Amino acid sequence: MKLQQILFSQGFGTRRQCDALIDSGAVSAAGQVLRSASADIATDGLVLTIGGEHWPFHERAYVMLHKPAGYECSHEPKHWPSVYELLPLPLRQRPTKSAVNGVQAVGRLDQDTTGLLILSDDGQFIHRMASPKHHVPKVYEVTTKHAVTEADVDALLHGVVLNDDPVPVAAAACERVTPTHLRLTLTEGKYHQVKRMIAAVGNRVEALHRAQMGGLVLDPVLMPGQWRWLTADDLAKLRREAPPDK
Repeated sequence: MKLQQILFSQGFGTRRQCDALIDSGAVSAAGQVLRSASADIATDGLVLTIGGEHWPFHERAYVMLHKPAGYECSHEPKHWPSVYELLPLPLRQRPTKSAVNGVQAVGRLDQDTTGLLILSDDGQFIHRMASPKHHVPKVYEVTTKHAVTEADVDALLHGVVLNDDPVPVAAAACERVTPTHLRLTLTEGKYHQVKRMIAAVGNRVEALHRAQMGGLVLDPVLMPGQWRWLTADDLAKLRREAPPDK
């Protein structure tokens, strides 16, 4: 692939801006400065150094973010900073086929919810992970205001009625870790679902943290606000929980 095209595909600006980066001597690989925008570069295992920062080439971006509280999962936030501001600029401006460039969140977390957030620029992957018909399980650590009873756990497992839907909604799994700490697994993605399910049993969510999607657990090394690329093993853990579209 041409060096200019590589930089453009990775989100380092317009083609003209990529040319300027190359002309300035800011782009290197394996310790060698790359000065030809039209040079053919092998992308397998390619790690560029751009302005002193290492950047591995990824044809598609798949990243894990430890979302902190106080951020909205929106490119146009209304009341809180955007979660996308926690990512480097190239991830936010990678060219895509959609109307909005950059990576997109696979489902949203409320501003006060923390934990595992997956982002990608692969539209099919995002749909497969977020679509309700694929039932990708998501595990939440829930802190409640009042103690949860065994009857509450039983109700959550068998189905509770939300305030705007007569069809009962059930958790796939529900474990009472402590009287005010539930580990709740859901396979749907209704609006404010965890909070509304807990409200349906007469309680209230005080803190909410998503710990897992499919077979992928939030990396314990990541501090709130930090991110990393997903590995092939990470993607396999996610994808085996979501059958391909037919």
